[in-house]
Formats: sequence, C-alpha cells, structure tokens
Amino acid sequence: MSPVTLEIAANSLASALAAQEGGADRVELCENLGEGGCTPSYGTLAMARERLRIPLYVLIRPRAGDFRFDALERDTMLRDIELCVRLGCDGVVIGALDADGDVDVALCRDLIDAARPLGVTFHRAIDVASDPQAALEAAIALGCERVLTSGAHATAMEGADVIAALVQGAVGRIAVMAGAGVTPENVRDLVQRTGVREVHASAKTLVESTLALPRRLPGLEAQRWQTGAAVVRALRQALES
Repeated sequence: MSPVTLEIAANSLASALAAQEGGADRVELCENLGEGGCTPSYGTLAMARERLRIPLYVLIRPRAGDFRFDALERDTMLRDIELCVRLGCDGVVIGALDADGDVDVALCRDLIDAARPLGVTFHRAIDVASDPQAALEAAIALGCERVLTSGAHATAMEGADVIAALVQGAVGRIAVMAGAGVTPENVRDLVQRTGVREVHASAKTLVESTLALPRRLPGLEAQRWQTGAAVVRALRQALES
C-alpha cells in the first residue's frame, strides 16, 4: 500500500519551514488559522516559495466566516490566484458555496481556470455543504485533485464514518484528505477507520513571546501558535510505524 501523504497547514513562513524540517510532504500556507484560515500575505508567499523544497499549496479565502462570496471577493480571489501562478506555487486550495449550501460551480470553475496549470484542492466548505456527497461529486466534476474534509464534524475523528463514506464514493476519482484535530496520537486510527491516504494537520505548538509586555490586551497576547517540527516528525513516525 502507498504511504500516507502528510500535509501541514502552516500559518506563517516559520510554520512552513518547520513543516518541511519535520518531514511533511506538502504545505498548505495560510494565515488566521484560528478562524479557519485566510490567504497569506504576498511577502509570506514569496518567501515560502523561495525557501520550500516541498510542494506549496496556498489557501485562497479572502475572509473568515461562511463560504458564500460576492463579486468583490471573487475578484480578490482571482488576483490572489494570479499571484500564486506568477510565483510558481504548486497549487491552490479553494471552495465556495451558493445560498442553498451547494457548491458554487460557476465561481469555483472561474477560480480553477485562473489557477491553471496549478493543482487544486477543494477545502472544508464541503463540511458545511447541504449534502457532502453531492459536494464531492461537484468537486470531481470540476477536476479538483482532492477534497479536504472533517466528515462534516468538528474533528476528523468525530466525522470518521462520513469520511469513510466519502472515500468509498470517490472510488479513485479524487483523493479524500482527512483534517481537523489530527494529532500524532490519533492519526493511525484515523487512517485505519477512514481509508484515507492523505492527512492534514497544523501540528501546532504554543510559542511564548520574548517581549516583556507591561500589559496584555485582547489581540495583543504574549503567546502564538506555530507549527512545531517535533510534532510534524511525530506525525510522520506515527504514520510509518
């Protein structure tokens, strides 16, 4: 059986480099991971492309919240994708829904066309779609390489049965990647229960500030989350044991 691909959701350049150091197969670069992730800055993208030797996929999401986007947000995403193509990224991560919770096929097609020849992952918009199986079929019809899913639950372990059903429904037509709450302690069980051959994790650790702050205010905390190379390494070891 082929090895399981390990993708790390990296919320900064430092996180992306830690993912590479720890043995990740691929990075999904984003920012604002605490709210589901948004598109990273130009500087972060450019430096990540310069320094990463492993495939780099970029989250294309202009804001937190739902996955229904207006015309201004569509144009913003197209500009971000244009930048990814110009920088030579390996792929983009997209997803959009209409007012009924179905995949917004027209918008997704525009984003995918703009991304050519890059690879495309359909993200966790599938988890809030009205019908995950129908969303999977839409992603397949659009030509996406994979879907990232927690099985319509808060964590992949909770949604393991749904993920397994999506894997069965995919029947080799698209990769199903399990993500959300994936840790070195549960990743092997998750793979065994779902049959996925790709997993997605942030592998985050809490980093203390080195700045002596006279006071702490909301949004100006002394701690931050960052991918830890040791956690990535532990995920890799768990998958290979």
